[in-house]
Amino acid sequence: MMRSHYCGQVDEALLGQEVQLCGWAHRRRDHGGVIFIDLRDREGLVQVVIDPDTAEAFANAERVRSEFVLRVHGRVRPRPDGTDNPNLRSGKIEVLAKGLEILNRAETPPFQMDDEEISEEVRLRYRYLDLRRPVMQERLKLRARTISHFRRYLDAQGFLDIETPMLTKATPEGARDYLVPSRTHPGEFFALPQSPQLFKQLLMMAGFDRYYQIVRCFRDEDLRADRQPEFTQLDIETSFLDEADITGLMEGMIRGAFREVLGVELPEPFPRMAFAEAMSRFGSDKPDLRIPMELTELTDVMKTEEFKVFAAAANQPRGRVAALKVPGGSEKLSRKQIDDYTGFVGRYGAKGLAYIKVNDVSKGREGLQSPIVKNLSDAALEAILARTAAVNGDLVFFGADKAKVVNDALGALRLKIGQDLDMIEGDWAPLWVVDFPMFEWDDGENRWNAMHHPFTSPRDAVETVKADPENAIARAYDMVLNGTEIGGGSIRIHRPEMQTAVFELLGIDEAQAKLKFGFLLDALKFGCPPHGGLAFGIDRLIMLMAGAKSIRDVMAFPKTQTAACLLTDAPAAVDERQLRELNIRLRRTP
Repeated sequence: MMRSHYCGQVDEALLGQEVQLCGWAHRRRDHGGVIFIDLRDREGLVQVVIDPDTAEAFANAERVRSEFVLRVHGRVRPRPDGTDNPNLRSGKIEVLAKGLEILNRAETPPFQMDDEEISEEVRLRYRYLDLRRPVMQERLKLRARTISHFRRYLDAQGFLDIETPMLTKATPEGARDYLVPSRTHPGEFFALPQSPQLFKQLLMMAGFDRYYQIVRCFRDEDLRADRQPEFTQLDIETSFLDEADITGLMEGMIRGAFREVLGVELPEPFPRMAFAEAMSRFGSDKPDLRIPMELTELTDVMKTEEFKVFAAAANQPRGRVAALKVPGGSEKLSRKQIDDYTGFVGRYGAKGLAYIKVNDVSKGREGLQSPIVKNLSDAALEAILARTAAVNGDLVFFGADKAKVVNDALGALRLKIGQDLDMIEGDWAPLWVVDFPMFEWDDGENRWNAMHHPFTSPRDAVETVKADPENAIARAYDMVLNGTEIGGGSIRIHRPEMQTAVFELLGIDEAQAKLKFGFLLDALKFGCPPHGGLAFGIDRLIMLMAGAKSIRDVMAFPKTQTAACLLTDAPAAVDERQLRELNIRLRRTP
């Protein structure tokens, strides 16, 4: 064997023993004729000492430069007094080299492995070097340990790991598909799966009552910090379990992962919150409960006010007027910051951001400072102060528009101010959000869309759902952690008449349903069991656990925000011969 131990695992337990180590030269130092090399591998660093008495090893050590690949044979001994490094597991020992072999040389790398100020473009272009950095190695090891826990937990609970196809059929709902042309079926295309949703439901119909899969999924969509064109899901489906059974099992899995991997105890059970309450209090269906600010409802108060900005919003269908109180905000936030927040909420469709500074509650109207105070009645001002429980020094922001705009704008503002003013309390705040609406209205398309997906089961009977789709509640549940949705799922439709009714409400007629989902509708006729499941976004979860800023920081080879791979220069053109084999001709755009 070339190696007896990993560098980062050499400690006092090995004192006096001889070890064989392999790794990269992290740092080399000459000290008065003695050479020190910090040798690094995936488990950490160890200090190697090479003195002139070992002539061949010393000569090789003199040639070593950063990132040379080395093999070291030596004896473990204590470090001299006063030279311990408490930040390393190997910090109380060093390895006195008896032999040092250069396995491979390295050119000068484009950045140092301990440099934290590297541009992401450089990191992604030289990802194989970026992944050598200790912070990246720790993140990917954390990812591996977490996934290992998931597998062991689900195996112990009787779940079967079953693979589903990567080449499948394009779906009419959701994000755009990545299409794969078929050579053997000219002019036709496979699609890469956005999710194994239909296949895992078919597995339930086949009698595999507990399924899971760590699976790659693909979505051709606009990207953000928490999105990638290809990503990893922990996909789960069960039969003969209801919402409480499924969420209980999944809580146990996540709680166990945090305990095992991070040494963190999450609450038991996780709190539950209805979608309507989450939107009312936080303007979001994935609220970060660590931020101690909430939205205050003012729609009813503003319906009779003369101030048209508020009254018009309060009286329109699906309109809302709400307030967000910032404790101490009158003193903490400058006028420039308030102006910046006005621009910020504009990204979410808000036309402006009204505010009131609370200088002296005891003076009523005279103690309030804002251009809008003169437009509001005494009753409205009293209601604002009472409902928000504002005190001297507070600042109250307002949103008035369609409910979606108000929720999106004030919900995002709540998060931003909470972060800007360092208001976050506690480390971890898990939550189940439940009782989602079955459908959401699309004003542009003038039709209903599925809030989750068209295979989610409503709580009510077919007739009730068809008669009142706006108030239909889905048997859906999302797991939220620190303001990020890490998993979501539902109880599925298992009766053909309900599935047909939902398709009809979504504007999918019988012919379309047969064309797109005929195999599913056929399967529902042959004794489909009640079933449900969910999927966890592995990348998002690991991002949170690792304290990373982007899911790109916890994936080995991610794409950029333009869905490109700087390392391999993909996507790339293909030659004409390959296109001819696929019966494809490119249309060149000017």
